[in-house]
Amino acid sequence: MNDYSKRARQLFLQGYNCAQSVFCTFAEELGLDFETALKLSSSFGGGMGRLREVCGAVSGMFMAAGMKFGYTSPDDKEIKTEHYERIQQLAQAFKDKHGTIICRELLGPLADDNYVPADRTEEYYATRPCEKIIGDAAEIFAQYMELHKTN
Repeated sequence: MNDYSKRARQLFLQGYNCAQSVFCTFAEELGLDFETALKLSSSFGGGMGRLREVCGAVSGMFMAAGMKFGYTSPDDKEIKTEHYERIQQLAQAFKDKHGTIICRELLGPLADDNYVPADRTEEYYATRPCEKIIGDAAEIFAQYMELHKTN
């Protein structure tokens, strides 16, 4: 477990959602203040607003990838293609560890589509795989950044 993984897990245990925990771990390095990063990523927790779609930790990783390596020109097909390849590589690395990027599949019978966030209790943390998943997503992205340093 690297420092990014530890930090993401700590944020989750403080009550931040899965997307916030991953994305905000990298906020300073990405040139964002913590509060802005929290707001940007707040909608993606629980598989996008508790819809249980794409895992929030994965969404947080993708958002960080966009901030670090993303493109700005809608006309540059080559750079856009490179970025989508990057996102698919990150998704595959996550799938290699967890089998899926879909929140409801990761949570199994714990998944519900209710929009009301679950209370963060000892039982909540003890029964969900989210802390490990969040740590893994942060670690995957940190390793990717290390391998693809830019000037």
